[in-house]
Amino acid sequence: MLRLSANSPRRLKWFLGVVLVAGGILLTPASASDYDVILRGGWVVDGTGAPRRKADVGIRGDTIVAIGDLSGAKADRVVDVESLVVTPGFINMLSWACESLIADGRGQSDLRQGVTLEVFGEGWSYGPLNERMKKELVHDQGDIRYPVTWTTLAEYLDHLVDRGISPNVASFVGATTVRIHELGYEDRKPTPEELARMQKLVRREMEAGALGVASSLIYTPAFYADTDELIALAKVAAEYDGLYVSHLRSEG
Repeated sequence: MLRLSANSPRRLKWFLGVVLVAGGILLTPASASDYDVILRGGWVVDGTGAPRRKADVGIRGDTIVAIGDLSGAKADRVVDVESLVVTPGFINMLSWACESLIADGRGQSDLRQGVTLEVFGEGWSYGPLNERMKKELVHDQGDIRYPVTWTTLAEYLDHLVDRGISPNVASFVGATTVRIHELGYEDRKPTPEELARMQKLVRREMEAGALGVASSLIYTPAFYADTDELIALAKVAAEYDGLYVSHLRSEG
């Protein structure tokens, strides 16, 4: 369930988001162009495991189209990155910026460290919600106050993007969330009917693009779930090539 920020080009930020590290940026105009933007003379670390290398990066529209010696090329904008490192954007695999991006979509604390994708949903996700869960979410808010206008996880991510955010966002479906949706906070196994409804909730979010199912089994009520329950939810995610990830039951 990837949502691309309206403030960032799709391919540039997601497939090879550019991070400029350890220095200032000098922008100089150029005349009629081979590229829209050239990042000139930086150390390219491309994430493949290859050694870093000095190279220029050519960008056309929202796509990186050339990496190499572009000294003979022109661009509408040239960025001197000679003392900097150019890398793919970093991914925060366990982000809890769920509320802070509602308050301030710029996401500067992560973005300035090179993070271009925030991944939510470790155990708890901001959907699917029922009316009781919406009221609880409002009641439990701290300094950041906001109305809960969404129901599904997909609607929550769209809500962030519609408000305007700098990073891209994606999410797992929280195994705890679908359990609370059907069982509340009870310490018991779901009935077959309840488990079927939990699976239906996961399926709906997977069809909308969720990354998979995630659990946080050290916390209540997550640790009430047994292995069979988790397998049942993970099987639905697997139908869509989704992942299952877990915060362990015990850290001892």
